[in-house]
Amino acid sequence: MKRLSVLGLGLIALTASVAVASDAPIFKNLRDAGGELVQNIQGQTPANPSQQPQQQQSLVELELAAQKQVVTKDSEGKPQTTWQPLAQSSTVVQPGDVMRYVVTSKNISDRPVSNLVVTQPIPQQTLYVLNSATLGIAGNVEVNYSIDGGKTFVAQPTIQVKQPDGKVETRPAPAETYTHVRWKFPEALNPSVALNSSYQVRVR
Repeated sequence: MKRLSVLGLGLIALTASVAVASDAPIFKNLRDAGGELVQNIQGQTPANPSQQPQQQQSLVELELAAQKQVVTKDSEGKPQTTWQPLAQSSTVVQPGDVMRYVVTSKNISDRPVSNLVVTQPIPQQTLYVLNSATLGIAGNVEVNYSIDGGKTFVAQPTIQVKQPDGKVETRPAPAETYTHVRWKFPEALNPSVALNSSYQVRVR
């Protein structure tokens, strides 16, 4: 049976966009091979150089962790599911294994951060596990998906299927068409507050 290292699953891109009080967007792409990632989002360079040190301070810290699903049976023979953290250099996965990616977004600035959006791609050689995206303790969070490489996002992706009689039928998009999952946080993220979101994939 084919065995894949975590590195062999391809780069995982963690993207967040944040708008502060001025509504000016801040963008930063973060990449990692599937283990744990901690990076900062930096502010845009302002038009007024005198404001540059304050504007360029880090606002949100993003951490990406990967876990492997392990299913065992208890003394009564009932299945028990646990999640094993993946070591970037040594862990291997096999086709059929389920992995969970957990994104932690923490406001490390001294002010609330508004309009936080976190986007995660579905790694190559994996399939998104439908309805697996979670919000952690966050409430009122909008979860959308893309099936066109991150160009557009909707809550329930659909595809058009041509029938033998020539008619076109709209159907829910299958798991293999999902390319990205995105969380939009409508409420401001207060200083020192961290929110978790996660999703699962199955190794092809």
